[in-house]
Amino acid sequence: MYNVLLGALGLSMLVAACVTVDHQPAPPTTNSLVTVGQSNVIWNGVATSNGRIFVCYPHNDGSAGTRIGELLSDGSVQPYPTTDWNSWTPGTPAAQKFVRTNSIRFGPDGYLWIVDTGTPKTDGSVVQNGPKLIAVDIATDQVVKSIGLDNVAREKSFVDDLRFNGSYIYVTDAGVPALIVHNTQNGQSRRTLENDSLTTQRRPLYGEGKVLYKPTGELVKLHADQMEVSPDGSTYYFQTAAGPMYSVPTSALNDASLASADLAKQVKLFYDTPTTGGTAMDADGNIYLNDANQKKMIKITPTGQASTVLQDDRLVWGDAMWIDNEGYIWIPAPQMNRTPEFNRGVSVVEFPVKLYKLKLDVKPLRR
Repeated sequence: MYNVLLGALGLSMLVAACVTVDHQPAPPTTNSLVTVGQSNVIWNGVATSNGRIFVCYPHNDGSAGTRIGELLSDGSVQPYPTTDWNSWTPGTPAAQKFVRTNSIRFGPDGYLWIVDTGTPKTDGSVVQNGPKLIAVDIATDQVVKSIGLDNVAREKSFVDDLRFNGSYIYVTDAGVPALIVHNTQNGQSRRTLENDSLTTQRRPLYGEGKVLYKPTGELVKLHADQMEVSPDGSTYYFQTAAGPMYSVPTSALNDASLASADLAKQVKLFYDTPTTGGTAMDADGNIYLNDANQKKMIKITPTGQASTVLQDDRLVWGDAMWIDNEGYIWIPAPQMNRTPEFNRGVSVVEFPVKLYKLKLDVKPLRR
């Protein structure tokens, strides 16, 4: 249990229709970041429901500890759903344990869905029964669904995040570039746009003005990463962590008979996004995006118009966000760009890392 205190490559091929990131100042607001919690272990995701707060610890270095936790009112974090699920060690069976979690969110079924990369650490190889999607019923605190992804994962896959759309679940692979489409009706999963330029990071990642490098001196690569689905379910948005963001009709993405090359022909550039920590979408289809380089949050409308919501020095790599039922947007700030895995092997993280929320009076999208 962790103690927590509550409280490059230019893309010359981009078409002229591309909307550039604006530099408008944040509009005047009476709202500001509220510190919800802080931790001496990096967290990168948050999801809330019925007053309960759940957080995700990625453990990029492969260290032991809680992968998914519930943030309690006394400031502590309890391993969730059980200590046993959070107790995996190398060489032991992984089917009923978290190897390395990266994303959490509540699905339209009300379950807490968890993405397990199945890799012990950053750039590690997937282990048997490691990559999977887990659903927990928070009413009973029991795991009710488990979707194995071994058949669609590659040795160096990094299954990253998920979104829902009717009978489909979409997953990004940030390790071996691809989109994964899971059909819940027939239980089949498949990869598409594998190693395509649309899912492959083609320019450097930046954090606080610096290009990010691995301990080996190689550029940090996070391929297919952030994604959202429009409120009506007709459009899928996706990007690498370095941008840009694209859109494609979900009818094409869902078509298992459509070859990747033909799917790519239906993809359109949506917005030339900067290095992105995480995104969220509201019920009106606006995308909120954390600019990890300039420490600000950008709002992009469905028509591709952008404005700055907030610029704040505390937003150091604002990561995967969550919009709650009270109109707050929750923002973990894990300082990922300061970790050894992103900073040539040297940690300059200023602990504790923080979890914030910001009142925007927007409605959540639950799909």
